[in-house]
Parts: sequence; C-alpha cells; structure tokens
Amino acid sequence: MREPLQGTRPLCILLVEDDADSLAALARLLSVSGHRALAAASAEEALRLAAAERCDLVVSDVGLPDRSGIELMRELSTLYGIPGIAVTGYAEAAHLDECARAGFTRHIKKPVEFPELLLAVNELGGTRDGDGGDGSG
Repeated sequence: MREPLQGTRPLCILLVEDDADSLAALARLLSVSGHRALAAASAEEALRLAAAERCDLVVSDVGLPDRSGIELMRELSTLYGIPGIAVTGYAEAAHLDECARAGFTRHIKKPVEFPELLLAVNELGGTRDGDGGDGSG
C-alpha cells in the first residue's frame, strides 16, 4: 500500500455504493492512494462494517436500495461521529441542505471524478480525531 497523497495519514474509509462496478473501482482507487476502503453495497452492510471496524470517514451514495444514504449518515454520525462525503446526482439547494443536516460535510456530484473525491477525502481525513480538516460541521 502506498502512502496517501497530499501528506494525509492512511484512513479507514467506509465506502457505500450499490453499483458493484463503481464500488469496486472506487475501493481500488482509494486503496492505491494509500487508504483502506471497507466496501458496502447497502446501508445494512455499512452499519455492520461500522460496528465491527473503527472508520475515519464515510463516502456514501445517497440513493441506496435498502434506505437512503441520508438516513444512513444520520445513524453513523449519531453512533460513531464519523464525518461523511455524500455522492449523489442531485444538486438542488434543498437536497444539499438535507445532506448537511444528516452529517455529510462534503458533497460530490455523480459521475464521481476521482481527483475531486481524493481531495475531499484528504481534506476531511483528520476531522474525526481533531487532527485535521477545517472544523466545519
């Protein structure tokens, strides 16, 4: 595994995406970038992984088959205080506000451009432990 780009520490990232090809590609790219990606294809799988592993960050699709990524983020934020990045095709102001209220601190529009995602991951990488990020909620 390589060192993470831009001087951030290696992170354990809970990656939630119901499209199998996208999930595999993003997990592989995060891994190659020096991070550990725990891949989940559903909200329930993500909750099981989060209970078993200490994750630093959540990157979640908002449209999941078993519940919304917004509901998932609310639960993960409440239970574990994990910051999150929403991945969605929606960009209306009301939707972005709902994502923020749920605990997502960043929003990336689909289709995901990996450099944009990696930049957001690296910026948020230390916010759980207070050793990085911008401190905004």
